[in-house]
Amino acid sequence: MSFRENLKAELAYQDVLVKELAELAGINKRTLDNYLREKANTPPADVAVKIAQALNVSVEYLVTGVEAVTADKPSEVVELLSIYSDLSLVNKRNLLAIARILQGNGAS
Repeated sequence: MSFRENLKAELAYQDVLVKELAELAGINKRTLDNYLREKANTPPADVAVKIAQALNVSVEYLVTGVEAVTADKPSEVVELLSIYSDLSLVNKRNLLAIARILQGNGAS
């Protein structure tokens, strides 16, 4: 997925409006609108960092759709994030609903 697609998905997932993100990131709303257009370019690194920080995600996630592998993440988490990033928005929501059900049932 592209930066644009990942950004759109993250905005939908977090239920954040472009106007809200612009304020949080200190970026002009029109600039963000440009990154969300069909043929948008990936923003410069400094802008991508502001967007990622405002959404509390990594720049790598916004650019690639996959979180960076770190020592503090078990391999199952990394695998789950990779699978999740390849799902459609509808299936992402379905998976999240299933996870919430499992969490509520105390399943492990």
